[in-house]
Amino acid sequence: MGLYSQQILPHLMDWAMSDARLTTYRKEVLAEVSGEVLEIGFGTGLNLAYYPDSVQKITTVDVNPGMNALAQKRIAQRIAQSAIAVENKVLSGESLPMADNSFDYVVSTWTLCSIAQVNNALSEIYRVLRPGGKFVFVEHGLSDDPKVQGWQNRLTPLQKIIADGCHFNRNIQALVEQQFEQVTVERFVPDGLPALAATLYKGSAVKP
Repeated sequence: MGLYSQQILPHLMDWAMSDARLTTYRKEVLAEVSGEVLEIGFGTGLNLAYYPDSVQKITTVDVNPGMNALAQKRIAQRIAQSAIAVENKVLSGESLPMADNSFDYVVSTWTLCSIAQVNNALSEIYRVLRPGGKFVFVEHGLSDDPKVQGWQNRLTPLQKIIADGCHFNRNIQALVEQQFEQVTVERFVPDGLPALAATLYKGSAVKP
């Protein structure tokens, strides 16, 4: 990772992903979580404020040290405000050191677009979930409009450079369904946002 990825991009992403229209979906995804939670692609910690008090512990992972540096203040604030324990790790979601069946929930928000070996990450998510555990997510990805898809395919190579591996054109539902049998997904574009970058997939998947 270079200067741009670790020093500039984290600040740009923190600004862009703080959009109030996206916060609505963070809150919806996190409203039901409880027990022990793993969040992959933790980024700058924007989700922390919206975890309910029913959560006992949050383990967070993100591969970018620059993102982690910005997240530290939010981690300290959350620990000071509640009894939720937060364990923060700088590592990739593609290969997790956690034991099988470790978590009640796994959370991913705007993360699966950027993981290089995304199928490996989803396999790891499934592995570390306890039986009956749930993967909850909100992601952006492939539009259902062929014209938009065309532009997503054209611009994804440039987007990967600008946004540290981010793809416009991943079919998030299909990727999750390759690993989980019980999947519920809503695909939509929020009012006022472009379908190219903001075709959202919000849903959950349950481990039997």
